[in-house]
Amino acid sequence: MAGKFCVSLTHAGDDPDRATVAFVVANAALGSEQETVVFLSTEGVRLAEQGYADGIHEEGFMPLAELMSAFAGGGGEIYVCAPCYNKRGLDTDNLVEGAVIVGGAKLVEFLAGGTPSVSY
Repeated sequence: MAGKFCVSLTHAGDDPDRATVAFVVANAALGSEQETVVFLSTEGVRLAEQGYADGIHEEGFMPLAELMSAFAGGGGEIYVCAPCYNKRGLDTDNLVEGAVIVGGAKLVEFLAGGTPSVSY
């Protein structure tokens, strides 16, 4: 990979447009040979649960579940904020492909070298 890129996502079903565009951009970063991480926090952590994204489909885009699957299948990593996930009582045994529960230190480590990041 040529470099690193991070997409920070704080939305899920509460704002399907932002959630979808975040994964469109994340897939574009992978396609540009960037080591790419999507960081899910606050409401965004809901996307880490298998099946949650299945009904989210913004007009003009691929369905969100397909975008997420393509991202994980292409080698992208999904960092899931541990406190946000736990606060919502979500099942850690039901994560989507590519998702890993992390603390803030893991994100800081990824970003510490000046990694560019966008937020949705």
